[in-house]
This record gives sequence, C-alpha cells and structure tokens, in this order.
Amino acid sequence: MAGLCMNEDNNHFYYNRRDREVSRADIEALVDQYADTQVKEFLVNVNAMRTSYDSQVWDSFWKGYDPEAGADQPHFQSLPEESRESTRAWIHRAWQIHRDGLDFCGILLQRAREKGLSPWVSVRMNDVHCVNDESHPLIGGFWRERPDLRRVQHRFSAWTDKAFDFGKTEVREYHFRLIEEVVDRYEFDGIELDWMRFAFHFKPGEEEVGREHLTAFLRQVRELLDRKGAERGMRIKLGCRVASRPQTAFDLGMHAVLWAREGLVDMLVPTPFWESIETDMPIELWKQLLEGSGTLLAAGLEVLLRAYPASPLRQTNTLETVRGAAASFLARGADRIYLFNYMDADTTISDLHHYPILLQEAGELATLAGKPRRHVLTYPDTWAPGDPRATALPIELRSGQNKEVRIPTGQKPQPETDTAVVIAAGSDFSAEQLKVYVNGELCGTGTPVELPMPKPEGQAYSYSLSASVLKDGYQMIDLVSAAGADHQAQTTIKWVELRIGR
Repeated sequence: MAGLCMNEDNNHFYYNRRDREVSRADIEALVDQYADTQVKEFLVNVNAMRTSYDSQVWDSFWKGYDPEAGADQPHFQSLPEESRESTRAWIHRAWQIHRDGLDFCGILLQRAREKGLSPWVSVRMNDVHCVNDESHPLIGGFWRERPDLRRVQHRFSAWTDKAFDFGKTEVREYHFRLIEEVVDRYEFDGIELDWMRFAFHFKPGEEEVGREHLTAFLRQVRELLDRKGAERGMRIKLGCRVASRPQTAFDLGMHAVLWAREGLVDMLVPTPFWESIETDMPIELWKQLLEGSGTLLAAGLEVLLRAYPASPLRQTNTLETVRGAAASFLARGADRIYLFNYMDADTTISDLHHYPILLQEAGELATLAGKPRRHVLTYPDTWAPGDPRATALPIELRSGQNKEVRIPTGQKPQPETDTAVVIAAGSDFSAEQLKVYVNGELCGTGTPVELPMPKPEGQAYSYSLSASVLKDGYQMIDLVSAAGADHQAQTTIKWVELRIGR
C-alpha cells in the first residue's frame, strides 16, 4: 500500500513558534496532526550546517548565541538589520527548548511512534545555506575554519561552489561522526542521508572517483546500522534522497542503483532540488533498475512550481497541482509520495487551508480518483556539471510551425464524469493564433481564462477536449501556430498544463 513520507525540516518549528515559549506538549502537537492521515514515515531532519539538537560533534544552532543580549549582538552582525530580530527570535526558541531540558528531535521521534508513524531521522549531507556570508549564524565552525575542504576554489558563482568536497577524507569523517552520534542518541526505524541538500559533493571532474567514495561511505553507515540494529533486535533502515534521474544521480556521484542492489539502502527518493516540482521524473525507469532489490521507491515532491528556469514567478504548489503530480507518480509505480518543504506553515502549499486534505489524499490513487487535478509542464532543476540543460519551455513558434510536448497524467480519467482542458499562456499571441491537439485530436477554440495560483505570466487560454481522448500515462500535446500572411509573426508559449476534473 502506498502512502506519504513527511520531512520536517531542522528549523521550521523554531521559526514558526519564534514569538512564544513552547512546551513538550507543543512539540508533540506538531506530530499529532499527522496521525490518522496517509503519512507512514515521519522524518525528523536534525541538521543543516548546524544541528537542531545539542550535539557534541557539530555546532548547534544556538552555539555562540547570547540569550541575554539583543539582536545587535555579534552573532547577528553580518545580517541585514531588518532580518536580525526574526533570526534572533527563532534561535532563541531553539535555545529555550534546550534550556528547558527538552530534546526536540527525541520528542518528535518518540511521539511519532506513539501515534503509529514510523520515526526516521534525516541528515543533510552537504547543506550550504547562506555561505555567501561566512559570518552568518547558520554557518558551522568547521566549514568556516577549513576553506581548503570546499569543492571549488577558483570561483564563487553559486552556493554549491562552497559545498564540502566529499573526496576529502576529513569531510567524510566529519559527517560520519554526526551520523554515529545520531544513531547512538536516538531510537528510530530508519535514517536518511539527504544527498540533495545540496547535490554537488565533489570537485568538478572528480565525480567518477567520487562514486567510489560515496559507496564506501554508504557501506560504512550500513555496517554501523547493522551493529546498532543487532543490539536493538531490529534492522535499522537506510534511505537516500538522490537526483531525480538515474543518469544525473550517477554523474553526480550518487551510485543509487548499486546501493540498492547491494542491499545498502531500503528506500530511495528521486527528487528535484528546489526550483520547481519536477512533474515528469522517470519513475518507471527507476522501478526497472531497482527490480528485485526490495528497495522502497518514494517520489520526491518539492514545494515550488516554476514552468521554466528563467520564469520571474516563484510560486508554491496547491492541493490541485500536488494531486496531479502524485496521481502520475503513483500510477507510474512509486511506492510513496515524499513531501519535502511541505510543513504546516510558512514553507508549505499556498492554499494552506487545504493542508489537512492533502495529507488525507495525496498518498493513494484511490483517494485521488475523481478529484480535480492540474498537471503542469515543468523541468528538471538539477544537472551534473557540464551537462546540457534541457527544458521544454518557453516555446517560440513562427507562423505555421508546431511543437509537441508531453505531460504524464497517470490513470486515464472517466469520460462519463470527468472533464479535461489544456491551458496555454505566454506572450505575443491570441487564442486564434494557436491550435491545440491532444493525442492527435483537435481541441476547441481557446477562450481566455483566469487561473488560480500557481498561474502563468500573461493571458492564459483554455482549450477544451473530451476526456475520452486521454489515455493512461502520457498525453501528447501538439501546439500549432496558425498559418497567416505574416510569416515573421512569433508566438511565445511560457506555460502549458492539462487540467482534469469534474
């Protein structure tokens, strides 16, 4: 039976409750909302570059913080003045929980088990939030003190340039010590190594030998878990979040298929990084590659939705766009839908009042059936160094030209009850300038439509079609620019989606 995996990140709770002191009951209440939903695995993320618990081997979030001082203390001096107070408030909340003798991560894990959820820990393997500011309060001391351990030395064009280089022995040992501490400190069913926070772990050009390093690291972790599991009379499971496509994961040094075939991992989570939910991850290919390994395959959903990399719109998903992605991935063979950055406030879906519904629906085909859903054309946001980056949008058509795109929608709808419509939007065109075919069938003439969030820039047009035209799996959408006298006229399409509903 399918279901949901829920990742609770390392400081969401502290930030969201920064305006008030919290108790053990408040911490437990965070977990309680996921009881009696489709959430099966509750993953507690214990770190970024610092830890959310009182670690003896890494810096905690509150190390260096003076609870008696204000926001002008040295710990926050590098921050813009307007963000100092909010940052101080959430770090103070983390400190307050520690001061009161409450083990935040331990309470979450224990409560998850009490509520019938499978408790997991998630460890971010290379988090580099805010490394453009080396004095930022999120930065760990070891990273600051050892610039020689960073993966790129000759430039700084992105945060990932300053990520740790796992080709260095000291880096692997530093992260293994954290895993050892977490395994000794907490009881849980599984531990996840999150290789997608962030996805670049080696000096450019060293990814091939890097695969050997990461595989050896996984074997070391598996041995640790087996020893500890033997003491506890159980198998402690191991999971990994990896890049969304097998070849990209491989080229980044994540030999995920080998890890599964060796029995090192119990769960794999192919996922995009952050910039957009990737609605066409190759789940069928992953299933074929993992066949016989017994590895659980969870399709990772990110909370943002963008149609193409240069889009000026950064929007979050809603219940209907989550339904679309989840219905497709489950139909393609995913064992779980994995929610990352889908917390109960702040970083979450934009229609937050639908959050309880999402938790009751998004993990099962049966509960998604017949519900309105949106299938938006997006793109992969993670590529290995040197790879050409493919995106379907934007599309530029001159008079008489066409472009085909395909959108996976999962199980075909019920034509007697469901309706279907293609939405296209962009610039420099009117509805009459574009004809839309789905699986070879001409749709109706476009009519202007105002979409809810997330929505495209510019005017959107809807092109209706019979739901009987749709089939299982992919729908082929052919966009044809109507022939006219002006052959230099250009139609630019920046958004395509297929909406199915009643």
